[in-house]
Amino acid sequence: MSREVSRIYGYPTELMPLLQDLDFAFDAGRNQYYSTMILETLAIKAPSRALKTLAITHVDLFIPVLTHVYGEAQLGGKTCIISIYRLNEGLPAIDPQKVFLQRVVKEAIHELGHTFNLRHCPDHTCLMHYCRSERDVDQKSDDLCRHCKVLLEDELKKGQRGSHPPALRSDS
Repeated sequence: MSREVSRIYGYPTELMPLLQDLDFAFDAGRNQYYSTMILETLAIKAPSRALKTLAITHVDLFIPVLTHVYGEAQLGGKTCIISIYRLNEGLPAIDPQKVFLQRVVKEAIHELGHTFNLRHCPDHTCLMHYCRSERDVDQKSDDLCRHCKVLLEDELKKGQRGSHPPALRSDS
């Protein structure tokens, strides 16, 4: 995953544990974890020197208006989270582990894209396309479309003015 994140965003990554216990975000009525609460806590615990922080969890995430989410991000912010919980569903009989890992990488890059101010893209092959199902994730390519690449380049140029950005951070 680190290699793919670096390929898209151009920054090195580092893996480190940040949130060991997510019980504070558990909703017993839904038997799921409220991703926005996790993001708020992650923003507090993220290393100040990190440009972006991605949390990866195995719990089922939700926001109140949806039954589940694969991830959530602070648009233009510093933190995002993805869950592998539902990315494990509907895997093919051939190369299931490969497909699962591709899904995880795609969703990680997607949520990090939101932290770089990228919004959902109408191009169903773009990594920034909104996915309602695992099949949607599988149909995305492993790259941003031309339009989203231009938007990302503009954001990265803005971020480099006057400072040298630190590395991305990942949390497992």
